[in-house]
Amino acid sequence: TPACHDTGSAVAAVPVEDDINYSYISSGTWSLLGIETPEPIINEMSFKYNFTNEGSADGGFRFLKNITGFWIIQECKKFWDENVKSYSYDELTEMALKYGPANFRIDPDDSRFLKPGLIDDNMPDKIKDYCQETGQKVPETPAEIVRGVIESLADKYTETIKMIEEITDRTINEIYIIGGGCRNGLLCQLVANATGLPVFAGPVEATAIGNLMVQAKSMGQIKSIVEGRKII
Repeated sequence: TPACHDTGSAVAAVPVEDDINYSYISSGTWSLLGIETPEPIINEMSFKYNFTNEGSADGGFRFLKNITGFWIIQECKKFWDENVKSYSYDELTEMALKYGPANFRIDPDDSRFLKPGLIDDNMPDKIKDYCQETGQKVPETPAEIVRGVIESLADKYTETIKMIEEITDRTINEIYIIGGGCRNGLLCQLVANATGLPVFAGPVEATAIGNLMVQAKSMGQIKSIVEGRKII
């Protein structure tokens, strides 16, 4: 039976060697960052840092943390499309790349960013308000806002990986970004820069591939998820 949750199938499709200490980031509207473990990790530290344990497609568990993802940029784009100018995601990423390092950071998991933006409470203004409240330079342009949000995501991922290392006493050696967010080359590079670790991008359609792989195992076409990962 395939994993009943899309992230479970997606993680099954991470093309990693079995003996590597790696972390996955299932990246899209939301980010799910974690590791695979044979047993659930339940202790005071995992509770403090708000991690969860979910079943893996081939037994074992996915020890992970839910993080806001491209939702913030999606909501910014929605506002700009309707009130400023229509941009594609590729255009926004290219603008952010050319802009260079941003002069602000946000906490992507701040509760204000979780709600959909409204005309009188739109996402770009929420970001500006956050920066003003925290004594940072207030961004003005779409390029600057997108760059700052992506840099903030990279920092959040880095912080979360350090939490995993602290909780598990293991050293993460590689990061695999899967799902739609892996197509954002700027995000992948900034995560590599922030963590100092090699970052591998893809597959984009990890959920579908992982689902197919588990079905192939159940039909005897492959012997294990480990074997299937070597095919990807």
